[in-house]
Amino acid sequence: MSIPYGRQSIDESDIAAVVETLTTDWLTMGPKVTGFESAIAALAVTPGAVAVSSGTAALHCAYAGAGVGAGDEVITSPMTFVATAATAIAQGATVRFADVQADTANIDPESVSALVGSKTRVIAAVDYAGHPADLDELGAIARGSNALLLEDAAHSIASTYRGRPVGSIADLTAFSFFPTKNLTTAEGGAVVSTDPELLERARRFRSHGMVRDREKLRYPDEGPWHQEVHEFGLNYRLPDVLSALGTSQLLRIAQFKTRRTAIFERYSEELANVDRLVLPTRRDYVDPMWHLFPVRVRDGRRREVFDYLRDHGVLVQVNYIPAYWHPVFEDLGYRRGMCPVAEHFYEEEISLPMYAGLTESDQGVVIDTLRAALA
Repeated sequence: MSIPYGRQSIDESDIAAVVETLTTDWLTMGPKVTGFESAIAALAVTPGAVAVSSGTAALHCAYAGAGVGAGDEVITSPMTFVATAATAIAQGATVRFADVQADTANIDPESVSALVGSKTRVIAAVDYAGHPADLDELGAIARGSNALLLEDAAHSIASTYRGRPVGSIADLTAFSFFPTKNLTTAEGGAVVSTDPELLERARRFRSHGMVRDREKLRYPDEGPWHQEVHEFGLNYRLPDVLSALGTSQLLRIAQFKTRRTAIFERYSEELANVDRLVLPTRRDYVDPMWHLFPVRVRDGRRREVFDYLRDHGVLVQVNYIPAYWHPVFEDLGYRRGMCPVAEHFYEEEISLPMYAGLTESDQGVVIDTLRAALA
């Protein structure tokens, strides 16, 4: 039997929550959505949350909430899934890629400082593997350039940075609830913000840009059915059925974090002295909710080790191809070599299995197989 690099953790309480919702009058945009949003806001310690249909939708709504448009620049990391940059481009922005730190693979504030300018609208940090980026330094850079800080926290819900919950620090934060993430709604995501106005802009974008508040309508006397679109948005709504799953998952998020931490610590202990292997770093001022366990294989052996692990049933992954290596960016004029630290990290990286349901025996198999691959 194969061991995946990530998978969802579903129990009977999750199933019961979904089934119960299917018997109600609401399948979408009902009380389960608002309840889930309240629970996310409580976890993130923010004034509110906007539940959306995916992590990509969360990023897109966050950029829209920030007012990103044509002529703006967004600075982000290449060590991320393509959506972090693609959704900024979808809003008409130009993306500039800053290099990453060699130890955490998070965006390097020094590289960001070298790129920031009068057109910078958003600095989008990615919490790689669940380890929060250097949010205080990045926030200071953003404030100094009249930009906003967006935290792509697809990997890091329930993490803390200098004692503060992820979501409570950046101007806008985007979460993802894909099955391999730290909690799941099957597909889904959420936006939180420390600024209620930014959050409301993201909320409107999530639902076609629709305005229903009478005080904000241009033609308020049209009739009780009346609603207006003042700025274009999209349909990024998360249904009640999936919100019920997410709310149920949140009740176990502390358990998920405890288990992921134990997995991380065992890998770190048992692989500490393996030759040609670089293990992930944790800064002492963060408490991560680990999404990945990224190791680096030296001496050009990454592909050999990757293939060996997969051939022996350990279904490792590589996270990520530098975003600008994708042909769509190449066609826009981006070229390899822009971020040498990120590219070197990619050339060595393999993500080992990391999920709350990973058993001790299966983790032992992963460790033994990796040792054999490097022997």
